[in-house]
Amino acid sequence: MFEIIKDFLRNYRAYDPAAKSLLEIALLYPGPRAVLFHRCAHWLYTARFYFLARFVAEVSRTLTGIEIHPGAKIGRRLVIDHGMGVVIGETAEVGDDCIIFHGVTLGGVKFDPVKRHPTVGNKVLIGTGAKILGPITLGDGCRIGANAVVFKDVAPGTVIVGPSSSVLEKK
Repeated sequence: MFEIIKDFLRNYRAYDPAAKSLLEIALLYPGPRAVLFHRCAHWLYTARFYFLARFVAEVSRTLTGIEIHPGAKIGRRLVIDHGMGVVIGETAEVGDDCIIFHGVTLGGVKFDPVKRHPTVGNKVLIGTGAKILGPITLGDGCRIGANAVVFKDVAPGTVIVGPSSSVLEKK
């Protein structure tokens, strides 16, 4: 368990040249704290302690400005950079080694109790202010530009830019 946490913090340090130590990242960066809180809340949620899970998530949101529903599934080594205003919905799934910038929403477009939030593949970068909406899939290695609004599946390796979700390039 301790090694997993160190791996997670090392990933942040490798990503952010301004980070001076693992202790600084653990105590002063909102992203790792939000993910740690989420791990606890998600465990409670899967154990059907829904109220307690939501309480932990609410404490996390208050302390970090990052809102992750306890039902969301988060992969390993997620980097939430700056983080203020990030919202990740209940049925969202985020793969390993992803980077999410501030103001990003992984949101739903339905109110039915079904899969209604995005599935994000591995090594995906989602730029500042992007809105990823509905039960869509972002393929592995794709990049979503700042303020893009995405409501259709994105193929692996694709770059999406602009508010109209234009495809910039595909590998």
